Amino acid sequence: MGPGLALVVASDTMSDITRTARAHVQFEDGYRFDVTFPDVPGAPSMRIDEAPPLGVGAGPTPAGVLAAAVGGCLAASLRFCLAKAHVEPDAINVDIATHIAPNDRGRLRITEIDVRLVPCIPATDTARLERCRSLFEDFCIVTESVRAGIPVTVAVEPCGEHVARTA
Repeated sequence: MGPGLALVVASDTMSDITRTARAHVQFEDGYRFDVTFPDVPGAPSMRIDEAPPLGVGAGPTPAGVLAAAVGGCLAASLRFCLAKAHVEPDAINVDIATHIAPNDRGRLRITEIDVRLVPCIPATDTARLERCRSLFEDFCIVTESVRAGIPVTVAVEPCGEHVARTA
């Protein structure tokens, strides 16, 4: 393929099919947790950990996992649009920065997510890339949900017979 082009954006898109994505998070020690995905047979587990001084940085932080989810979804949405436009990228690289700062009560919050997508496509497909650039973000499930704000319901239950201590 010809020389690559760089595209810088901050958004996501994909499907309108109703479904549920599940994860299970199991305490290991300190601030380390093992994450599994019960709906994906054979999927490897993932360790998450807080950065020092709370954790030891033995895995990505939850904010880092959110960054990966946003970037991965945007990359998939762009890839989907490019495929529909009959453009085959040599690569799609994504860099995501999740900025964290204290709110007015001193609690750390994600204040902004910056995404840089770099699809490597033939120079002859520039017009098709531009068309995708104007469309793909609206189809990204994760990014558009994060942008709009996601209601989160939280329940805390004591560990009893109905809640296993291990996965």
